[in-house]
Amino acid sequence: MKTLVLGLGNPILGDDGVGVRVAEAVRASLPPDAPVDVCELSVGGLRLMEHMLGYERVILIDALQPGHAEPGTFRRLSYTELARLCPMQHGTCIHDTSFVTALEMAQRMALPLPREIIIYAIGVQDVEHFSEELTPAVARALPRVLAAVLQELNLSAQKEESHGLT
Repeated sequence: MKTLVLGLGNPILGDDGVGVRVAEAVRASLPPDAPVDVCELSVGGLRLMEHMLGYERVILIDALQPGHAEPGTFRRLSYTELARLCPMQHGTCIHDTSFVTALEMAQRMALPLPREIIIYAIGVQDVEHFSEELTPAVARALPRVLAAVLQELNLSAQKEESHGLT
């Protein structure tokens, strides 16, 4: 299964860089021949959707804005759950759109979207101040999120082997 792990965020805005940090840790943990691409991005909406084209499965890791979850906690969400959580039709930039809207547009255009989109949303504390450091609660969450993403990748390989698809 062609899989992409995408760490989202801005690594110089404190906790907003948590997705990038997890993606870097995933890359460092995978064997060189792993059939997984890992990428870090600071984009959303249309550009994010474009990066996902052609993959069968995408695992996104991103910060969940302050007030939506306790700092350092994380949730595994499906695309459907994300759409219910963030149903807005436009992003914060007038030149782009929300991720959910970008995916809906891609579906209408019959673009090669992933069959499966998994989101790991991590509760954060500070995403407004320039810093390359994560807050302590979010930094402590890194090993747990990394383990969850690696388990996600391993479970998929086991499922494929059990169905004779390897």
